[in-house]
Amino acid sequence: MASIPQQKYNKLAGKHVLIIGGSSGIGYGVAEASLESLASVTISSSSQSRIDAAITKLRTAYPDSNIAGHPCDLSSSAMEKNIEELFRQTGKVDHIVFTAGDKLSTLPLSEYSLEMIQQAGQIRFFAPLLVAKVGRKYLSPSPASSITLTGGAVAEKPVFNWTVPASYAAGLHGMIRNLALDLKPIRVNLVSPGAVDTEFWGVMGMSEERKQGMFKAIGEKMVTGKIGRTEDVAEAYLWLMKDKNVTGFVASSDSGSKLV
Repeated sequence: MASIPQQKYNKLAGKHVLIIGGSSGIGYGVAEASLESLASVTISSSSQSRIDAAITKLRTAYPDSNIAGHPCDLSSSAMEKNIEELFRQTGKVDHIVFTAGDKLSTLPLSEYSLEMIQQAGQIRFFAPLLVAKVGRKYLSPSPASSITLTGGAVAEKPVFNWTVPASYAAGLHGMIRNLALDLKPIRVNLVSPGAVDTEFWGVMGMSEERKQGMFKAIGEKMVTGKIGRTEDVAEAYLWLMKDKNVTGFVASSDSGSKLV
């Protein structure tokens, strides 16, 4: 890709964005939005086949784009080593976005063992912390560099039998605020989505019919009258990457769910 001159407001032009979890869902939306902003994008997920499929779709939609992908297994005991290898392959970046997730563990607290509780935080809490630890070495020490993690509205609005995932989601709020101090001047922020129409619900074992019924019921209760779309939520990540004056901040994109 030819060199792109820096633009005053399109601050992602010519920048390199790494999206961990970028092969599907919100992460894929952030990849699309970053490419439309003329950034170079590297996506990562646990599956090489999903990465390949996502890159094919993105190159079809954005034929002149600069996009690459590398697998990284965040579910294994070798997670930190795998993260180090991902950054070694990716090289220097300007922004790191973490949207990776797994099937949520939503059980009555009485049914959890310590091992199950720890496993529930492997990808959603421990992985982003290690990504920050390793990734800071591949970011320039400047407020133009950023790390953006992903939480959830359950951190602030409880849901029955969601105590374990809510605990990790709330913990991310403290994580990004302290990382913003520890890694300064690199900026660290969090996007907190509500219900969003992505492939995630299929991973949770929900049929399309049941999903649409749930979305209709949730949407009717929301201030906006609907649940989120990836192309809407992705805008929060773009803002946090571009605004060099924001750090330690939680950006909610949740259809106004906390207002009702």
